[in-house]
Amino acid sequence: MRYRSTRGGVRDLSFTEAFLMGLATDGGLIVPEKIPKADLSALKKLDYKDLAFEIFKLFIDDIPLDDLKELVQKSYSAFDTEEVTPVVKKDGVYILELFHGPTFAFKDVALQFLGNLFEYVLKDRNTYINVLGATSGDTGSAAIYGLKGKENVNIFILHPHGKVSRVQELQMTTVEDKNVYNIAIKGTFDDCQAIVKAIFNDLDFKEKYRLGAVNSINWARVLAQIVYYFYAYFRTDVEELYFSVPTGNFGDIFAGYMAKRMGLPIKRLILATNSNDILYRFVNFGDYSKGEVVKTISPSMDIQVASNFERYLYYLFDEDTSAVKDLMDKFLETGVLKFSSDVLERVKDDFESYRSSEDDTKKTIKSFYEETGYVIDPHTACGVYAAKMSNHEDVICLATAHPAKFPEAIFEAIGRYPETPQAIKDLERKEKRFTVLDNSVGEVKNFIEKVLTT
Repeated sequence: MRYRSTRGGVRDLSFTEAFLMGLATDGGLIVPEKIPKADLSALKKLDYKDLAFEIFKLFIDDIPLDDLKELVQKSYSAFDTEEVTPVVKKDGVYILELFHGPTFAFKDVALQFLGNLFEYVLKDRNTYINVLGATSGDTGSAAIYGLKGKENVNIFILHPHGKVSRVQELQMTTVEDKNVYNIAIKGTFDDCQAIVKAIFNDLDFKEKYRLGAVNSINWARVLAQIVYYFYAYFRTDVEELYFSVPTGNFGDIFAGYMAKRMGLPIKRLILATNSNDILYRFVNFGDYSKGEVVKTISPSMDIQVASNFERYLYYLFDEDTSAVKDLMDKFLETGVLKFSSDVLERVKDDFESYRSSEDDTKKTIKSFYEETGYVIDPHTACGVYAAKMSNHEDVICLATAHPAKFPEAIFEAIGRYPETPQAIKDLERKEKRFTVLDNSVGEVKNFIEKVLTT
């Protein structure tokens, strides 16, 4: 399996090369040169770890199979259930529980694997890397927990200062390992993401300081997330397959799109947004235009530029890298993309989309709890709301975070706090470590340089 950039300037990469590169050196995102087909009958009865191994094998051919199997076993032993991502049925929908990892969010499914993969690859190549990423809340803590204490790796995570939940902040900033650096940016998540992209596009700086990525721009993140779409299907075996996915950065739902291209019989993916609705407007009206970020009770979706959207454009425009480059250049210049009705018809073959207001989200948490006794977090509530709006039967909703990560929002919706896992309670006693910086590429670069040269 070889990999290339969505913009055509990089091609013929091995999996390991693509993994270490993160963002392609031409500014594009890395995708496989072909999409393999999965044998559903051979995968159907596998447990999660074996299923992950078989799917990873389709995309990874430069790591010995015994080593790959060991990486998978090690990564998914960090979850509090053997199932890794169990499925439960509540109030007419299936809930795919993706919050059983060490930071209680779906990002753990990919980032536990990535942390072990980084350590393995760097040791094998006798080299080191400095990971740089931006987070709207959950990616940062999951990345830190995946990489803390790992050999030959430092990790720098940017988050919007004061715009993540208290639990998300505590999970990131109370880690004591010396290879972890938290940077709180005076701005939004989109500002953090723009800084990271700008630094990666400075190829001299990237090379000098050996920068790598764990954000969903890294192909290995998407690959790891493909697995649970297959797992959920095999645990439900519904006839008309719909997944409802709360998304801001388009990474999680893009993994579902890849699963569909691999042969999973997904009728459509239901794209759920909060008030930050750039993706909702794209799917329904062909309008992908940047707006002002609105702060909501589902902060991981408070995004107005979806970093994985470019990967979908690559396939939407039949793998035409020139067309993708032109579109992304135009968006960088104007902040607006408009799509024709013909293109929009193709989009609607893959997706339908619904937008959940703050009131909709709170009402969904409340009604779901009253009907089932089951508490969902605000992001999952956006997905459940979209599933209900779609009127499809037996929708599989991705539960992307444990409700205890958003206790104030849950209390406001149902009048009581969710049960808090002991690991989260323990965070309250720990000292926080982070650095506040202005919304400035230069300031972040200076911080990285100072850390790595002193």
